[in-house]
Amino acid sequence: MSDVLDDLRRYPDVEAPNLYAVDATDRLVLDEAAAALADAPDGTVVVIGDRYGALTLGAIARHGVTGVRVHQDRLTGERALRANAERLGLGGFTSHGLTPELVAGARLVLLQLPRSLDALDEVAALVAEHADPSVVVVAGGRVKHMTTAMNDVLGRHLAVVEARLARQKSRALVASSPRPASERPARRWPECATHGDLVVCAHGGAFAGTGIDIGTRALLAHLDQVPQTTGTAVDLGCGTGVLAVAVARLRPGMAVVATDESAVAVASARATVEANGVADRVTVTRADGAGDLPEASVDLVLLNPPFHVGAAVVPAAACTLFADAARVLRPGGELWTVWNSHLHYRPTLEQVVGPTRQVGRDPKFTVTVSTRR
Repeated sequence: MSDVLDDLRRYPDVEAPNLYAVDATDRLVLDEAAAALADAPDGTVVVIGDRYGALTLGAIARHGVTGVRVHQDRLTGERALRANAERLGLGGFTSHGLTPELVAGARLVLLQLPRSLDALDEVAALVAEHADPSVVVVAGGRVKHMTTAMNDVLGRHLAVVEARLARQKSRALVASSPRPASERPARRWPECATHGDLVVCAHGGAFAGTGIDIGTRALLAHLDQVPQTTGTAVDLGCGTGVLAVAVARLRPGMAVVATDESAVAVASARATVEANGVADRVTVTRADGAGDLPEASVDLVLLNPPFHVGAAVVPAAACTLFADAARVLRPGGELWTVWNSHLHYRPTLEQVVGPTRQVGRDPKFTVTVSTRR
């Protein structure tokens, strides 16, 4: 009998012979949780951090679990889960934000450990506060990315934390017994910090947290040169929403749209927008790139593109966003972007978007303006 895990795909994410939809951690977490899954009442299983659906569909196909609640940070992960489920004829799950409703009354939580300790803290706090007192968390990760600090973070919120034996370079942590509220740290998500007259808010897994990363700072230093005063601006891959807030303040006549595929980024950006009093002019949307924005509908795009996917340097991620910017910009509209100088993106910008000029450069970052042909 074939195992559902053998039939999963990464689509719509990048697919290649050396890229896999399932890893050893997925298999280990499912095996560690097998007894609990076999006895789990409907609606009591939660999956957090499932990359392409292995944990969710593995629990459903192997153990007949139904009513599974799932949270995935990346929109690509949600789409992959749905695509795999449809292709394999599986159901029995619903997608949720990282909210109390996700874990309310849960008795079993399957978790792919996030790299960020703050992200883990937010998840553990949510589980301890809202899950069933009998809840068990089975959390897995690659040994090379795990530290004892993860045990400590879980231990702040759940009194029992056990590290299981490693297998195929993966390890599971099993946590249970939520601490009473008097013993848990006060919930603090999203956190906010003030930088001059700008408030930055961030949930646990947000890139740069409540700080302003140095690439964004480099672009901010030149935003007062933006000529556009009306129309629509897009903060593409907005992170915590710093650029969206900045342009809304500098150009109050513009409507601003901020997009990101990360659920934690979108939640953080919405909090940042609210904290800075520009929610009437900034719309934050979870989308892959520019999402459903119509072609040639935008006057200004701001972009601090990622050049990592996980731990790998992937310049193609930025190039995809350049193409998205070109699609939505009106002729004569401008893409303002900052990039690591060693990546030499200018020829690509010239080809994909249009004539490109440099407005700032230091040994680490280059800021350019590309005008849509």
